[in-house]
Amino acid sequence: MMEGLKSVLRRFSPYFKDYIPQFSFAILGMILASSGTAVSAYLVKPLLDEIFIAKDVQMLQLLPYAIIAVYAAKEIGRYMQAYFTAFIGHDIIRRFRDKILKNLLIQDISFFHEYRTGELISRNTNDVEKVRTVVSNLIPEFFKEFFTIIGLVFVVIYQSSALAFFALIIPPLAIIPLSKLAKKMKRISKQSQEKVSDITAKLSEIFNNIEVIKASNAMDHESDIFAKENQKYFSLTMKSVKVSQLVSPLMEILGSVGVATVIIIGGMEVIEGNMSVGSFFSFLTALFMLYTPIKKLSSLYNQLQEAVAASERIFFLLDKEPLIQGGTKEIPEKIENILFKNVKLKYGTKKALNGVNLEAKQGEFVALVGDSGGGKSSLVNLILRFFDPSDGKILINGVDLKEFSLKSLRDNIAIVTQRVYIFHESVAANVAYGKEIDEEKVIEALKKANAYEFISELPDGIYTHLDEFGANLSGGQRQRIAIARAIYTDPKILIFDEATSALDSKSEKKITEAMENLIKDKITFVIAHRLSTVKKADKIVVLKHGKVSAIGSDEELHMSSKEYLKLKGLQA
Repeated sequence: MMEGLKSVLRRFSPYFKDYIPQFSFAILGMILASSGTAVSAYLVKPLLDEIFIAKDVQMLQLLPYAIIAVYAAKEIGRYMQAYFTAFIGHDIIRRFRDKILKNLLIQDISFFHEYRTGELISRNTNDVEKVRTVVSNLIPEFFKEFFTIIGLVFVVIYQSSALAFFALIIPPLAIIPLSKLAKKMKRISKQSQEKVSDITAKLSEIFNNIEVIKASNAMDHESDIFAKENQKYFSLTMKSVKVSQLVSPLMEILGSVGVATVIIIGGMEVIEGNMSVGSFFSFLTALFMLYTPIKKLSSLYNQLQEAVAASERIFFLLDKEPLIQGGTKEIPEKIENILFKNVKLKYGTKKALNGVNLEAKQGEFVALVGDSGGGKSSLVNLILRFFDPSDGKILINGVDLKEFSLKSLRDNIAIVTQRVYIFHESVAANVAYGKEIDEEKVIEALKKANAYEFISELPDGIYTHLDEFGANLSGGQRQRIAIARAIYTDPKILIFDEATSALDSKSEKKITEAMENLIKDKITFVIAHRLSTVKKADKIVVLKHGKVSAIGSDEELHMSSKEYLKLKGLQA
């Protein structure tokens, strides 16, 4: 347990130096709150001995003001501690969330295939929130209660060291069962956090596929799956409650044994005149007050298990290094060619590409055709370095792709896929995505993509905010915005994955003309499913089972490739 907590604190420690003023006020608040509690217990002695028994009028006039001052200091201290520790905790976690997302965004595409979206969201929200409690709640509370215990123990020993022996020897007996409960709590917490991830992932899947669910009348089916996961989470939550709530009764029962012992022995001391009534009740008050922070410390111990379990999950994300690392070179001003030399690619045990040799030169329009699973998407994914070849090389102007920085590489490539990505931002922000918005360039790109006409009719033109996934646009309109995005960046390499598939014939013709003007001095790869769209390609590459079956123009392949004729025949 302590190793886990040390690990959490070690990860937070570099941030602590940025919050020295806040820590100073928080510690001052803890001392005020703890001292106030101890002094309030001590004041029971003069209250009984001097006022109620000795009937001291002067003390009666002073003590109420002392009580007000003590409680005011105590509550001001508590407020200071709560505010400044909350500030530190929330701000550190804000920075942690930023850092986690930044690290997630540099991970390989394969990482996002391995981990579900909902799980990653859950780790960056629910798990991080649990770790926040370490800084904002648990550690400050731990120190406050610790200081309070020291102050009250001082009062207890000061009033009667003999009684203190009997009162303070019993609580340590609770350590053995509490440590067992803590271990169980950590295990349940880890399972519970994983189940929250499952629930979040399922909800994300449902909302992202709502059209299919409704069209298939699968609402009950999805509700049943979710209900089962939800029930499992409920069961784990109740196990957690069962374990955590055992702490209080355990401490109360042991505490009552200690109090009963003190009353018996202390009562005899008062009866025999060895101890004043005020001293005994001051002792008893401090003792009663002492069991509360001890009980809280026991509860905090269990809560720390949740935080430690959550920290293991989020530190994994923070420490994760991408396998694909960029080089230091910049993409040259002029890309003369891209060369694939015996390129192979595996996804696990599945071979996606099996010895591809291909050259694309500046100004060439290269079409990739073939059956589904032939390796077309895998080939363009390698150009973007979403994956690296299992074997072979990809060269730009004779330099290995791995030697270029990822930023430089991807800044010079634009891709338009069948799946159109629209962000919940303005049209202009979507077109200039990731770049500074140049209004003239945005409008020019929209015009070339045959999109400006319908965009200009929107309420705020290019500054109109689009709904999530572009739900307030038609499929063809979304596709044209995606093409405008590719035009805006003026890349050296263009990749189109059936970019005109969602357009009507009139729009497709205009877009095709725009693409022809756009690709003149660039290397363009087009993944084509409709072969009618690639007749003008300089090279048509026929891929089958991860290999190049044939290369040539439309006319050449008619003469030489049975596979190409077969593809055309299937479409006919």
